[in-house]
Amino acid sequence: MSLEGKTILITGAASGIGAACAATVREQGAYVIAVDRNEPREVLFDQFIRADLSQNDSIDSVAGQIGRRLDALCNIAGLPPTRGRTPVLQVNFIGLRQLTLNLLPVLNDRASIVNLASLTGFGWADQIDQVRALLAVDSLEDVDAFCEQHGVDDARAYFLSKEALVAWTLQMRWKWRDRGIRMNSVSPGPVETPIHQDFLQTLGKRAEEDMLLVERAGRPDDVAPLVAFLCGDGSRWLRGVNIPCDGGMAANILCQSSGLL
Repeated sequence: MSLEGKTILITGAASGIGAACAATVREQGAYVIAVDRNEPREVLFDQFIRADLSQNDSIDSVAGQIGRRLDALCNIAGLPPTRGRTPVLQVNFIGLRQLTLNLLPVLNDRASIVNLASLTGFGWADQIDQVRALLAVDSLEDVDAFCEQHGVDDARAYFLSKEALVAWTLQMRWKWRDRGIRMNSVSPGPVETPIHQDFLQTLGKRAEEDMLLVERAGRPDDVAPLVAFLCGDGSRWLRGVNIPCDGGMAANILCQSSGLL
């Protein structure tokens, strides 16, 4: 389905899944606003806004630079565990949420919000107390104290950021129903992106064992078509849905836990 005439803002558009999403939706006719700390090397966008999702002033400046209304917001930007617990939680969840709420006034009615979660967020319900605690954190400045209080280290911060993102997506299923604005998330498994090696470095043997379950790691262009679909009108009845895009890894976990194997 075409995205002709739609304006789509994509964070993290300079590389990896974000760049693939920018290229895909632009090929389908969308006007692309790329938001990233670094300007994309390839011209995969119509407008570029430099922003850092760990900085309040930077986040707050984005809405004023757009100059047009949005039909979709794709929250793709993220940091790997090796960047440290506080920046990871700031960028991957708290800053993402702040930017999303800031942009609500410039979203058109019936707009789509797509969050890039992760297979690492699969077990959010088993960590609900910690997830609830992070959902209650209001500001970027409170993240460091949260980590200290809850004993969150670098590796746990990444998992927690994605768990919270999945949970928040479900929470927001009908939040803006009066305007027809919908929110969904996509959860890739391991994907060959610039942060893939950082992720493997943190998880070590566990990640190697997980990779044996599938024929290959994912690629950005495996994920981008799904994100593009969620931006379009054909996904209008999907609300509060987290969709695995992982070569079957989430299904394997469910089969193992339920004894279906």
